[in-house]
Amino acid sequence: MLLTLLGFGMVLTFMTLIMTKRLSPLVALISIPIVFALIGGFAPTMGAMMLDGIRKIAPTGVMLMFAILYFGVMIHAGMFDPVVRIILKLVKGDPLRIVIGSTMLALLISLDGDGSTTYMITIASMLPLYKRLKMNPLNLTCVAILASGLMNLTPWGGPTARAASALHVDPGEVFVPMIPSIGLAIVALLGVAFYLGLRERRRLGTVALPPYPVAEFVEADGETSGEHLPPTQQDAPDMRRPRLLWVNLALTSALMVALVMGLLPLPVLFMIGFAVAIVINYPNVDQQRALVAEYAGNALAVVSLIFAAGVFTGILSGTGMVEAMSRGLLAAIPDSMGPYMPTITALLSMPLTFFMSNDAFYFGVLPILNEAAQHYGISAVEMARASLIGQPVHLLSPLVPSTYLLVGLAGVDFGDHQRFTLKWAVLVCLALMGAALMMGLFPLMGQVFAGGG
Repeated sequence: MLLTLLGFGMVLTFMTLIMTKRLSPLVALISIPIVFALIGGFAPTMGAMMLDGIRKIAPTGVMLMFAILYFGVMIHAGMFDPVVRIILKLVKGDPLRIVIGSTMLALLISLDGDGSTTYMITIASMLPLYKRLKMNPLNLTCVAILASGLMNLTPWGGPTARAASALHVDPGEVFVPMIPSIGLAIVALLGVAFYLGLRERRRLGTVALPPYPVAEFVEADGETSGEHLPPTQQDAPDMRRPRLLWVNLALTSALMVALVMGLLPLPVLFMIGFAVAIVINYPNVDQQRALVAEYAGNALAVVSLIFAAGVFTGILSGTGMVEAMSRGLLAAIPDSMGPYMPTITALLSMPLTFFMSNDAFYFGVLPILNEAAQHYGISAVEMARASLIGQPVHLLSPLVPSTYLLVGLAGVDFGDHQRFTLKWAVLVCLALMGAALMMGLFPLMGQVFAGGG
């Protein structure tokens, strides 16, 4: 009971302090768990727990750092210019179209299953337009994270693989039947984007954007040419490499294929990709230094938060608070609710994956829920599907490293982002759950056997 109270108290204290802006996320991630570990009497082992958490999260920090550098090279080289130009032509100066365009771009990029990639490309492409029209960037971070939450349900995205592994079922059997329900949830997300965009249109009106300035740049053969530049490239036209567009596309595609196939660990893949990309595009050492220095601020801000989150998760797991929290919640479910276990799992996946990591939920809590569900004729694959419903809410958790990257790139406060997005995330989760129930992906209620339960 004490560990359960300490666990929930620690998470709630953390959320309260950062949402009221009493502490920055970086300071809160380090200081709050230390205080609660001391209260719980874990001072002698606290240091080892913190180091263990940092070790576990270190590969993620390395991956994000080199992913920031890799996509920084690609953005400067102009690999995303064609996509940005098409979007800019379609959205023009209409805030409604801009928010919907942001959503479509994020959905498309999220197909690779990596939230960090989605955020870097979407924010780099669309944020200058939001700033130009004085639109609220929270609209951009909201639709980007919800798009990532839905598209992350692909088998290579993470949660589906975890659920399938934990319950020993085939990931394809879990995911493929869910495609129509994910499609309906995407429609709900586009409805949210429409509402947010309409609200911005009423606030700002439709703005006639002037043409982007024509900038000259020197090609490799020494010839000078110029064209209308998208906002991501106006400040550094000399860094663009239009003649290497297909080379960069091929390199990025190869990186994504290697990522999906798991040829090498993600941090190693991005390290290799960055080294190859920067040499191909910017063989001049001075340009390489300048490019790395430009993204050093973003990388430091994100990676420092990642390691701070390692302190938080290390103490949360090492003290046994995670297990106590899950047992406490499960004990609160009365026996009479047993037949409704799939629906309960779907609803619990929102708060549980918010308060704990995906690993803790899928490998610690889901098997217990599944064991209870077996008594009511509910299959493991149905429970696996139900457990995925809360992923759009999960990404708002302070334990998700890529979310810090999102708010850092967009220049918004973490607490503001959570307050703005949470209600829409819950709405999208409920839409996904409703569609799944309607299509029979898991039952509202299992069977009640004579004398069973």
